[in-house]
This record gives sequence, structure tokens and C-alpha cells, in this order.
Amino acid sequence: MSARPSILVVDDESAILDTVRILLKNEGFDVTTAQGGRAALDALRESPPHVVLTDVRMPGVGGIEILTAARQRDPDTPVILMTAQAELRTAIQAVNEGAFHYIQKPFSNDDLVAICRRAVEHRELKLENRTLRQEIRRRERSQSVKPLGSSKPFAEVLRLAQMVAPTESTVLIEGESGTGKEIIARFIHETSTRAEAPFLSINCGALPESLLESELFGHVKGAFTGAVRDHQGLFAAASGGTFFLDEIGETTPATQVKLLRVLQEREMFPVGGTEPVQVDVRLIAATNRNLEDEMRSGRFRSDLYYRLNVIAIRLPPLRVRKDDIPILGDAFLRRIAAERHELPKAIAGDAADAIMAYDWPGNVRELENALERAATLSRGPEITAATLPGRVTERRPYALVSERPPTSPTLEVVERAYIMWVLQQEGGNKTRAAEVLGIDPSTLHRKLHRYGSEG
Repeated sequence: MSARPSILVVDDESAILDTVRILLKNEGFDVTTAQGGRAALDALRESPPHVVLTDVRMPGVGGIEILTAARQRDPDTPVILMTAQAELRTAIQAVNEGAFHYIQKPFSNDDLVAICRRAVEHRELKLENRTLRQEIRRRERSQSVKPLGSSKPFAEVLRLAQMVAPTESTVLIEGESGTGKEIIARFIHETSTRAEAPFLSINCGALPESLLESELFGHVKGAFTGAVRDHQGLFAAASGGTFFLDEIGETTPATQVKLLRVLQEREMFPVGGTEPVQVDVRLIAATNRNLEDEMRSGRFRSDLYYRLNVIAIRLPPLRVRKDDIPILGDAFLRRIAAERHELPKAIAGDAADAIMAYDWPGNVRELENALERAATLSRGPEITAATLPGRVTERRPYALVSERPPTSPTLEVVERAYIMWVLQQEGGNKTRAAEVLGIDPSTLHRKLHRYGSEG
């Protein structure tokens, strides 16, 4: 609020307007006057004041209509009614319906100034209370969604996420599949100034290009076969909030061009549309690919990469933050037990040893799935090693690449070797392999087809 609180004075008599304007201006108010109700409605639209002081009875638009318009514009705006004896009943009823106060004509200057000052204080108190409630809710949300982990590598991730959350900066979250990139994105949103608005997400690798563009940007009626009505895209649906683009490295060059326009111009064109639509979202993107390598190979636009990479957060794999495994395991088992309305199971010593010794190539998601399986198969109060997946308890060494790997394997070679190894561990079951890898089954099928290994 400015040093001089603003007040709109409304009356159909110019003499009263001049008298009140001089009085309140001398008392430190920034005064605007409107002669008549229609002029007052225009003034409310142009520059909403901190306080409205209006006569009740005026030709055309009266004080009650002004009260309604002011509170629709800003519910925190105090409205004071000036009333003659004949309109006293109306003024009292208006106070019961939301007017701040009424003052009866003729009034003393001191009474009017005192009521106007109380109105300003009332507004300031309401705003302070709202800000305090929002801060309390923000802190409660941040605690409820705070990612779990206290290891040094993960503490650095949380520190950076907390620093960037209050800003409007675009964030790029990098990390292997299953490390919890969406959890970090949601944490950033819930601790940001956009927390009251939507958080929407989409997996860019789970949809074909044509459908992905329609989901992102929307489409107009008749844009393609089957487009029988206009469709609002997710960018528009997330207005005012945060939009999380997972697996952004899977997007095609054509989609990347459109995403670049959103970041540069804050506008987009729906599929088949000719008029731009303004975009008000904070963008958080995530990838399990090395986008610098993708950029050098020509598969990812460099201008989009630099637009996305304003703040980069690198999530460590679970194998380098093993101190967090007991915390994560306990949280997962409590959640599973709560969903099943039973007591949480403990982890027996042999199971704990196996869990800590395993490298968890599928990261946090694989740990969660393994514990859910163990909790389901365990008949007693504890999870034993026998209830864990065989890959967790086996101690045999394994090789992700051949005995004579290339001196400097490309990212695609390493990725292919890892995917084929996970597929082998899951007995060729592509659905389970996709879960361990933390990717959509359609993405896995597409990669296997590219490798010539689809079967």
C-alpha cells in the first residue's frame, strides 16, 4: 500500500465532493472524486481505491450498486455509506451485507476522518491476515510435499530447490529415471508464489507428436479429423501455475520450436489456430538424457536448451545417496500400510543388508516397487530377504556392456546396454522393465524399435 491511502468519494452534488475532497486531502488521503454512480463505476475499473466513500441515494446508479461493484473488484475494499435520515434503514442493511460503515448526514469532519482512517486500518489488517494465512499454508504444504532424504548430495538438491522456488526462473531437472524429478518439481511449485494455482504435468515421451502438441497447446474446431470442438491445452489450463514437462528430451524438433516460442514470447498458437494465446505459467522441465549431447548431435535445439537451462538441478541416483534408503524405506512402508489399513512392516536384518548392498539402477521408484512387492508377499510383521525381488538379493556381478566396450561409448550405446540389461533381469517383461527404468511402456517400445531389438 502506498504512503497515502487512496479513497474514492462519490456523490451527485459537486459542493459535497469539493468539501470532502479538501478535508480528506488535508488529512493525508489521495482523493479521487466521482460525480454520480456511473462515473464511480468507471473510476473503479480504471484504478481501484483502498477505500470507497459513497452517497446512498443518487440518480441512476446508487450507493448499493457501487458497494457491490467495489467488492466484486476487490473483496477487501471497505465501503463507507453516506446517508440521510430517510435512507438509514437501507444503510444499516448494507452494513449487514458487507459495507464497512455508514455515516449520517450532516456529519462532523472529525467523525468522517475517523471512520475513513479506521477503514484504512481495517483493510491493512485484512491484507496482513491473508498474507499470514498464505504463508502458513505455504509452509504446511512445503512440509507435506518435502522430498525425503538427509544425505549430503540430496541436501544440496533441496537447498537449490528452496532457493529457486520463490523466483519465476525456468528450471531444468536432470537425473536418471526414477530419481524423483516430478517430486522435486512439485516441491518447487508448492513453495512458490504460484502455489495456489494449478500444477500440471505431462510425459513428453508417452504421446505421439500430433497428440502431444494438441495436449500442450490445445486445438481449434476443425484443426484435424475428429476435432469437433475447441480444446484447451495444458498450457492454458495451468494458467497462473506451474507446468512440468517430463522427458522433454523426447520431443521432436517441431514441438521444440513451439516450446521455444512459449518461453520467449509467452504466447502460443493452438493447433489449427491463427490467433496467439497468452501464456502465464512457470515452466519446469526434466530429462534423463544428457541434453548437451543431444544438442551436439542435432536432436535437441540449442536455443531451447539455453532457455530451459536457467537453473539446473541434478538429482543424484540412489546408489550415491544410500544414507537416504532407510528414510525412504520407512516412508514407503508406512504409506503402504496406511493404504491397506494395517500396521507398517519392519525390515528384517537380512533384507536390510540386501537393500543397502544393491545399487538400485531404477532408483527410488525401483525401491518403492520392491518394498511394495515385499510387503505384499510377507506374511509376518517383517519383510525378509526372501520376499524381495531376486535381482536385489543376488550378489553375482553383472556387466552392462560387452567385455570389450568401445573406448568412448556414446550415450546411446550406454543407454541401450542398460535398457537391455534391465529387460533381461525382468525376464523380457517389457511392462516391468519400463517400471524399473521409470519410463512409459510406449517410450520403451520406441527405443527398442530404434535399437532393432523389438520383439
